[in-house]
Amino acid sequence: MPARNADEIRASIEQTRQQLGVSIVKLRDEVAELSDWRAQLRRNQQPLLIGAGAAGFVLGGGIGATFGVLFGRRRRRH
Repeated sequence: MPARNADEIRASIEQTRQQLGVSIVKLRDEVAELSDWRAQLRRNQQPLLIGAGAAGFVLGGGIGATFGVLFGRRRRRH
């Protein structure tokens, strides 16, 4: 590698500094986008609603009730 003079080194440092500035701006924009939970909610609304419905069904005893109906398990009256 040929030796570089002071002006070439300064130019290289300035170019690196500019590239770093651009990278930081891109990173900041990506972090802002990923941490915007409202936007994430809007983009994933349908899967979240399906998941919430399924969780509610399970927590509400839906599986047990469904099997009870399907396989004829009934409550006995005493």
